[in-house]
Amino acid sequence: MIFTLKDYQNEAVFDVLANLRDAKEDWKGPRNRKTAFSLTAATGAGKTVMAAAVFEALFHGDDGFNFDRDPGAVVIWFSDDPSLNEQTRFRLMESSDRLRHTDLVVVENTFNRAKFEPGKIYFLNTQKLGKKSLLVRGFDGDEEHGTFPTMRPDLRSHTIWDTIRNTIEDPALSLYLVLDEAHRGMGKSTGSGERSTIVKRLINGENGVPGIPVVWGISATVERFNKAMEVATGRTTLPPVTVDATRVQESGLLKDTIVLDIPDEATGDFDTVLMRRATDKLKEASEEWAAYAKQQESDEFVTPLMVLQVPNTPNSRDIGRALEVIFQYWPDVTENNVAHVFGEHTTQTFGSYSVPYIPPQRVQDDTWVRVLIAKDAISTGWDCPRAEVMISFRPASDQTYIAQLLGRMVRTPLARRIPGNDRLNSVDCLLPKFDKETVEAVVRALREGGAENPPTGRILINPKEMKPNPAVPEEVWEKFVSLPSQTRPQRGAKPAIRLTSLAHELASDGLLAGAGGKAHGAMHKVLDQFIDDRAEAFEEKRKSVMTVEGRTIIADMRKGETSDGTFTAEADDAVIGDAYRRTARIISPDIARTYTMERAKRHPEAEDDMEQALMEAREDVAALHLMENLQVLFDAEAKKLADQWFRDFGDAIKKLPHDRQDAYRQIVALSTDPQDVDLARPMSRFEPTKAREANGAEVDIPTYTQHLLCDDQDLYPAELGTWEKAVLKAEQQRDGFRFWYRNPDRPSQDSLGVAYTSDDDTKIVRPDFIFIAEEDGKIVADIVDPHGFHLADALPKLQGLAQYAENHAGVYRRIEAVAETGGKLRVLDLTKADVRQAIMEAKGAEPLYNGLKAGDFA
Repeated sequence: MIFTLKDYQNEAVFDVLANLRDAKEDWKGPRNRKTAFSLTAATGAGKTVMAAAVFEALFHGDDGFNFDRDPGAVVIWFSDDPSLNEQTRFRLMESSDRLRHTDLVVVENTFNRAKFEPGKIYFLNTQKLGKKSLLVRGFDGDEEHGTFPTMRPDLRSHTIWDTIRNTIEDPALSLYLVLDEAHRGMGKSTGSGERSTIVKRLINGENGVPGIPVVWGISATVERFNKAMEVATGRTTLPPVTVDATRVQESGLLKDTIVLDIPDEATGDFDTVLMRRATDKLKEASEEWAAYAKQQESDEFVTPLMVLQVPNTPNSRDIGRALEVIFQYWPDVTENNVAHVFGEHTTQTFGSYSVPYIPPQRVQDDTWVRVLIAKDAISTGWDCPRAEVMISFRPASDQTYIAQLLGRMVRTPLARRIPGNDRLNSVDCLLPKFDKETVEAVVRALREGGAENPPTGRILINPKEMKPNPAVPEEVWEKFVSLPSQTRPQRGAKPAIRLTSLAHELASDGLLAGAGGKAHGAMHKVLDQFIDDRAEAFEEKRKSVMTVEGRTIIADMRKGETSDGTFTAEADDAVIGDAYRRTARIISPDIARTYTMERAKRHPEAEDDMEQALMEAREDVAALHLMENLQVLFDAEAKKLADQWFRDFGDAIKKLPHDRQDAYRQIVALSTDPQDVDLARPMSRFEPTKAREANGAEVDIPTYTQHLLCDDQDLYPAELGTWEKAVLKAEQQRDGFRFWYRNPDRPSQDSLGVAYTSDDDTKIVRPDFIFIAEEDGKIVADIVDPHGFHLADALPKLQGLAQYAENHAGVYRRIEAVAETGGKLRVLDLTKADVRQAIMEAKGAEPLYNGLKAGDFA
């Protein structure tokens, strides 16, 4: 893979491959049954990247996923949109370094083969299988064109249905059907439309063509697909693979914040004030991205785009006036920077301006477009992360269209979160036609998500930007960024791969010359020592790899008796190769390869017969997987070296540009245990300044002083509960108090997270407050977390905080959990060993606050 998979992508690929393995066994094995399963992934989750990883493993095998290749695998990728197929094909090539462009075949009307070829992905769409398509004309089952079944157009010897049938019936081939946007193929309860008919024909079979054995449906909402599969003829459903939307948000692939600007009073048809404001936002975004690229000394340059959304029957003069406002207030944007994506694929005239059409899929890469005029949701599959500002002049009744379009604008331009910068992690939407009540409907649609848009992070109405408090000295910020946050562990992570990935990055950044060779050399020594310490056992295991033992049953037909015998045969290359791959899955394919080469050089035969030496060394490595405790010891040593390098080069990594720091951050997280990562310094944060009461009235959110971030009046708005207000007031009155920080309750590098385990799943709790104080001339930090004990995960969160306190005892002065019981605020001081022990042994959270280990908070 060209791209490094995010943790949730990695887990989803594991699960998809497990289903494909089971599906093939079901089809080729004695059960001889067809199967189906779904992958649910919100828009923006990277479904094509996940699919690329799956196809690489399916066609070539992947030791990292413990998956052997399927030599007869054939994939049909089906959607109802040729342009969406083309976009998918391009992204697969962009994501994979093992899929060749010749492996990705667009089935055109000239396609004519008896069977599909193994190792290839064939792109089909509804139109290509429609009744009027040349690909199906003349098929025996076609009522309209089947009068003379031997007559095919253009002397075609096979229709596409013949090809599908022949492929399914070939025992050497395995046909997999991938349904893109799978919810669209199922119709309603009985199905409707041509796509539904074709999809169900592919699944269930018809007119002598059997249903495709394995069906994999991909969509943001697959409930309809799953229900259809449950009642599909002769088909078994495998466990669905579901990507948690919160994990997608945590990954940084989606923007954290949607800022909605609405007028405080009714405006005209084309409100020039908000049009000017939208232009200012586009200009500011452009300047911010340019400054960020300069500050990072990076060539990752983002060119922001404004989407101007208009009614389905727009007034061309109104659009012309809107363009005049843009050109007047930002002369850098001219008529040559405007395009449209209307259904009329021709140049349109708006006022005195001529605006050309551009295909939606080209907008992201054609950066000359700075203003895009659109109607509703633009297009299925439209992907334009650089779209950062939208102003919509659609009527207030069009909440759904606006929510759908915003849902397609929330991808981050650099596929990562910009540390501590809300402005660069947000998208702006201005709604001149909407009042605040109607905006609530848009907010609900965005929060719930759907087939066309993922659930989003924060949605703020007319917020205010907070910047670093100018009163905060640098020594306080130094303390803040030294505080350790924690990552969520990754299922199936391998320490050896983490080590070699780290070595690659250290060498690339010039931090450790020859890091790859040093990493491999260190692990070679570990393996050498492992073998030397168990020399006798190793020789026995090596012999067992080199021979195959079997059982012979001898039947005496005259006496009616049987007797057992055994035989021993020399293992062939296939057996040894399988054993070698098992070892490679433990120590990683790269280290297995270099260790084989290293051992070969030491063999006496190496000088005269290197090929024989390599065979001997390969057999040595093949035997290793039979040794007890190899994985435990090897993983421990790989982790130990990687952790040491992170400590040695941590300061140097912090000085690298953000994109490089993010690469290391992902490698840190490649672990089955939570890992510490640096807390980022916040540079920009959007906060709401008004709240709505139950009666609908708006009130100002209270503001506070001495926060690490503030507005131009040195104030920070915060909606605090009763406990939180009491905690903040008490802390501000303590001797030595300097500043406070409201820890964001969302995944971002400037939010301190602590790992905890609940229901066998590791999650992240984000303590409410960080307080900075001065004690004995030193800057110290405290965590205080007011948290109720009524929720089911209250105790697991306490236990996570207790473990964090034990691991980071020297970093904080205080780590305290606070809750109200009996009308008083009670506190558990997690810096005390006896308190931590009581928490770890407790059966519930409430008794802890009422017990002797807690005290009154003051």
